[in-house]
Amino acid sequence: MIDPIWQAILQLSGWGAIAMLLGLVYIILAIKESIWAWPSAFVSTLIYTILFWEGQLPLQAILNFYYLIMATYGFWLWKQPDQSASQTFITNKPFSFHLIFVFIGGILTLFLGWFNAENNLSKLPYLDSFVMVFSMMNTFLMAKKIIENWLYWQAEFYLTIVLFVIFLVLVVIGYRKWHLKLFIS
Repeated sequence: MIDPIWQAILQLSGWGAIAMLLGLVYIILAIKESIWAWPSAFVSTLIYTILFWEGQLPLQAILNFYYLIMATYGFWLWKQPDQSASQTFITNKPFSFHLIFVFIGGILTLFLGWFNAENNLSKLPYLDSFVMVFSMMNTFLMAKKIIENWLYWQAEFYLTIVLFVIFLVLVVIGYRKWHLKLFIS
């Protein structure tokens, strides 16, 4: 397990390393509810969009292009003038919301997975579709400051697994911090 991770780190380009670090900065700043989370996310995903496009991974490039849009939306949403430092806008959703969320995500995953399989667009069409669909949906939850967004994070390849282990620790911290803030307010 360590050797493939080490090989992935050695093959990481300077731009990939910058994108990964900015991804970490994004999560840390999101935990702190800092508006600067979104510019970090924007630059990170811009780099990933270019890298994935040049690496001939169009679906990953499209996913990261969506993240660019969501970073802009998140920045705009979190910067709204009616959000003062003394107020929290972290919310939670009922279980029924999440049942519908997972159901819709599942249907979209099956459709996109089928499309990817029929058109030979992916080695793992349903897994790729699952990651893409739920990543897109979850980013929307993060922008809306819905606390359960922290529970939907997921991992991918070796180097990304290392990154997502770090993300997992940060996700737990973020969930706990937002959860406390939600119920203290």
